[in-house]
Amino acid sequence: METINHIINGNGNDNGNNHGYTNGNNHAVYETEKDTIVTTERKSIKARLQDGDCLYGMSFLSFCPTMVEIAGWSGYDFVILDLEHGFGGISEGLRCIHALTAANTPVIVRVPELSHVWVKKVLDLGPQGIIFPLVDGPESAKKAVSYCRYPPNGVRGVATPIVRASRFGIDESYAKKYEKDLLILCQVETAEGVDNVEGIAAVDGVDGIMVGPLDLSASVGCMHDPRNEKVKEMMRKIESTVLGMKRKEGGGPYLAGFAMPFDGPDQFRSRGYKLIRGVTDVGLFKNACVGDVSKFNMNTNKINGQYY
Repeated sequence: METINHIINGNGNDNGNNHGYTNGNNHAVYETEKDTIVTTERKSIKARLQDGDCLYGMSFLSFCPTMVEIAGWSGYDFVILDLEHGFGGISEGLRCIHALTAANTPVIVRVPELSHVWVKKVLDLGPQGIIFPLVDGPESAKKAVSYCRYPPNGVRGVATPIVRASRFGIDESYAKKYEKDLLILCQVETAEGVDNVEGIAAVDGVDGIMVGPLDLSASVGCMHDPRNEKVKEMMRKIESTVLGMKRKEGGGPYLAGFAMPFDGPDQFRSRGYKLIRGVTDVGLFKNACVGDVSKFNMNTNKINGQYY
């Protein structure tokens, strides 16, 4: 699905040769003083969650625009650009967002830390969602939300006339409406965070809780053993707490999580998760490479009459 920009003058006439586009479920409309601009886009991630959809995506650490564009055209509901563990920064992230925009695939960015500077730079790129790592309590969650809001509701720096999120100032209504579609996720990855998960999820502006089994396992001395019963108990507590909470106005809190080989996307979906990260680009490519070499070596051994 290509994104089609279409500008209609205030008098209802087209600026170009394209005619007859109307506002529908897949059309986003924004206005300037003179023009109404219509773009064909998917519903936002947040809107789809509000509709009850279960969304499936992958994470990118390599920040390779070609690979991320392939992922976009493959049909994932979203792609996470991982600034916490990935190899790229803002400039590399922008190139990936350009590629995903071409494939009409929404972007979520995981920031490296709870920092208003990182959040400001990330949100100015125009992602549909943001993940905050290592949120241990309601106060940290409140800070996270404040970094995403313009004053007086927060501390986000204002540069709407010149940033990509507002289409470089062409979308003059951006500042008034972006909160409606911005998905804010807090990642709970420590025992303290698990104990405070209800307070974190209840913070106004927090749309969901992101669960990472590997980080939880490390926090209780079971590093690299996310199957440990301690980890399962913490995950069950997060799941039951979030699913048992009263829905907020506009939806949420939602369960989001990183699926594992032994606890896959289908299991996550069956337990009520609504946003599921299945694989990473590095892991997927590594497995493909190792499998390819293994297949070649196996065939070579068969040809030589050697079996192991």
